[in-house]
Amino acid sequence: MSTEGLAAAMATARSVLENVKPEHLDRPSPCASWDVRHVANHLIGGAHWFAICTNNGAAPDVDTTEDTDYTAENSVAAYDAAVAEALAAFDAPGAQERMITLPFGTFPGAAFMGIATVDQFTHAWDLARATGQSTDLAPELAEQLLAGAKGMIGDAFRGPDGVAPFGAEVPIDDSAPAADRLAAFLGRAT
Repeated sequence: MSTEGLAAAMATARSVLENVKPEHLDRPSPCASWDVRHVANHLIGGAHWFAICTNNGAAPDVDTTEDTDYTAENSVAAYDAAVAEALAAFDAPGAQERMITLPFGTFPGAAFMGIATVDQFTHAWDLARATGQSTDLAPELAEQLLAGAKGMIGDAFRGPDGVAPFGAEVPIDDSAPAADRLAAFLGRAT
């Protein structure tokens, strides 16, 4: 399986991250308990974490990627480095077939890459929304991710912030941009 979708999601996230200014960092985000700084740090740290998990076949016992404030320096450069690591890890021979043990289950690398793709794209949407950027992100990719999410994410993965990975689906008009419909499906108020 190609890393093309993940690379596209990460390129989308980078284009949003480039426009996050220091004055945005303390703004609230669509992730109820996270401000813009936390979402940016999660986006960058998450890319590192995806690489670590893929390379090692398991999540680390202690996740140190969330302890770094990547926004204190050049967050775009930090993201570029993390993206390079993640894409190289998923593109390595056998990575797509390797089983990867995570805190929430064991998945083939290809499925984990799908999780990473949705995560990166959705948090790009969070940053765009919180910083006043357009949320009409990569419409074709957003449609693909929405279709995939609808096939994978059920009620068992939904609940209150901090307890479940996704909130309750938020109603949205079918004519809304695909990225907004994906965000609403994943529990974000648009």
